[in-house]
Amino acid sequence: MACADPESHLWTVPLVALNMNVRKKLGLYLNPKNTVAADWTAVAEEMGFSYLEIKNYEVSKSPTKMVLEDWQARNSGATVGKLLSILRKVEREDIVEDLRPLIDEDVRKYCENQKKQPPLQVPEVDSCVPRTPERSGITVDDDPEGAPEMFDAFICYCQSDFTFVHEMIRELEQTEYKLKLCVFDRDVLPGSCVWTITSELIEKRCKRMVVVISDEYLDSDACDFQTKFALSLCPGARSKRLIPVIYKPMKKPFPSILRFLTVCDYTRPCTQAWFWIRLAKALSLP
Repeated sequence: MACADPESHLWTVPLVALNMNVRKKLGLYLNPKNTVAADWTAVAEEMGFSYLEIKNYEVSKSPTKMVLEDWQARNSGATVGKLLSILRKVEREDIVEDLRPLIDEDVRKYCENQKKQPPLQVPEVDSCVPRTPERSGITVDDDPEGAPEMFDAFICYCQSDFTFVHEMIRELEQTEYKLKLCVFDRDVLPGSCVWTITSELIEKRCKRMVVVISDEYLDSDACDFQTKFALSLCPGARSKRLIPVIYKPMKKPFPSILRFLTVCDYTRPCTQAWFWIRLAKALSLP
């Protein structure tokens, strides 16, 4: 991406370019309830968040931070230029003027880093990541001379949750549901770039993605990449592409970028009997 002049490219620079310092300062301006100037709720409305979603953000210590993270995850058009446009639209030119030097510096650093390394090697999902060309011979059952192997769902998991993934295989593949799951450790041939193959599978080979949420998931770079990539393909979850699953109690907070999605919760005894039926039905949708 040509970013020699950040001023003319802000609409193509993804929001991930903004570092924590700028995001915290945005919160200092927008978090306080202000009867005169527009606050974070006005910005969230312009970003497309619903009334109920905005009400849920009110319990957060920094609603601005959460709104920025969720907007970034669910909207491929979340760019620095769009953010500045929204701030101007809600008449917060004061924020733009005060933070513009810091924003420009973040954009400069981001663009320099993009030049140093291939985008697909970076575990971040933004508008600079090119979609992978379709390829064959990446899964065990691929026919190099025929159509690529297709799946009902890609399973996003970390290694410590693999026992539950085995149970998922038994309940969804080896029963009357006869679903076809893409389990990386079982189905993908070794030797190729992890990020490239993962992107190919999620975008072109799998109808949906099941995200196995756990404390260990939150520390996994691979799971973080897979989740953000899948979210970038379905802004606002309009296609019901992601299905978060919780199978054991968690000590850490539920990931904020998935809060707007309906969760399939295996930890609730009162609904456990319906867990596999609900999940199978969701994965069987066209």
